[in-house]
Amino acid sequence: MPIFHYVALNQKGLKEKGIIEAEGLKHCRQLLRNKGFVPLETTAARQAKPKLGDNKFTGKSAFNYTLNNKELALISRQLSTLFAAGMPVEEVLSAVAEQTEKQRTKSLISSVRSRVTEGHSLANALRDFPRAFSALFCSTVAAGEKSGHLDVVLQRLADYTEQQFHMRQKIKNALIYPCLMVCVSIGIVGFLLEYVVPKMVAVYSNIGQDLPGMTKVLIAVSSGIQSYGFIFLVLMAIGIFFFRRRLKNNAKFKERVQRTGLRVPIIGNATKIINTARFSRTFAILSSAGVSVLEAMNISAQLITNIPIRKAVEVAASRIREGANIHLALKQTQFFPPMSIHLIASGEASGQLENMLERSANNQDNDIKQLIETALTLFEPAIILIMGAIVLFIVLAILLPIFQLDQMAG
Repeated sequence: MPIFHYVALNQKGLKEKGIIEAEGLKHCRQLLRNKGFVPLETTAARQAKPKLGDNKFTGKSAFNYTLNNKELALISRQLSTLFAAGMPVEEVLSAVAEQTEKQRTKSLISSVRSRVTEGHSLANALRDFPRAFSALFCSTVAAGEKSGHLDVVLQRLADYTEQQFHMRQKIKNALIYPCLMVCVSIGIVGFLLEYVVPKMVAVYSNIGQDLPGMTKVLIAVSSGIQSYGFIFLVLMAIGIFFFRRRLKNNAKFKERVQRTGLRVPIIGNATKIINTARFSRTFAILSSAGVSVLEAMNISAQLITNIPIRKAVEVAASRIREGANIHLALKQTQFFPPMSIHLIASGEASGQLENMLERSANNQDNDIKQLIETALTLFEPAIILIMGAIVLFIVLAILLPIFQLDQMAG
């Protein structure tokens, strides 16, 4: 945040000099008045331009700063602890900023604090930084401010974000070994086709005998890799680049791709479970915080990353607005599992919708964990079998002509 030098009259009528952080000159003078000072002169402090690699950020850069789940969970838990102690919002944000080690995170919290000092609520101040604080986070904080249970709401948000972080870390760690196996296997096969097979081809060409079909196929593949391998890699990289670019910029194309992905047996099932579980948990958090059903559904729908599922939930929200039951509207989307629909119906009937949504999300999280563990358990032996078959094919293709020579010599 920019720093300003000031000269002002204090409450005793004496001149006082100092420095203060503010968004601008107008904000600087307002902060001084809030402290009981009469500003006489305010000037922006000259700051050296940060060199490349310096970790210095101004308040403006905080608008583009994104917090990961681990950082957001830590900040949420710190805010919850301090609010539970009965501290004012400004003091809480100041304490969190001091506690933070990263300079850019400190700048972000300080920018939020400056908006609170201007008279904005905490939720509205957080909304000014949408890349750091999601719609779920801001809406839940707003509901917590209205209900007076901000510490409890922030505690639930911290638990939620921590759970998301641990889930992603678990998946990443589980994928390290299979990815390493794939890279090593591709390297071995590439080495055989690039260096070993051509030398064997040179030997066989001098013999002048008719080669087996398997050997001919291997020679053709090896020659193709030598002649067009680099071109193929370049074209594949270009294709991936343009595919991802179109996926990012063309919403209709992205929806078609995602709709096709939902039809793939394992991937489609996992996508449905992940998105509906995220919706259920978000819906539960917002409902328990006092957010209305329709607003909670609309916010929860925006956190669904799959476009077809998100549109189906939005249609369900419109049906609920017209008077339909929640479980019937969600059932018509055909994306929610029967167990979740029954739990939501039970929650509507008993008046414990939040608890049943939470239970539904926990049940779906367990399903996705089992699905991931099963997929990874099958993935490793599948890679070994596939790469073993490829290596066996190469070895047989190389040895078959030698066996034929031995038979002819015999």
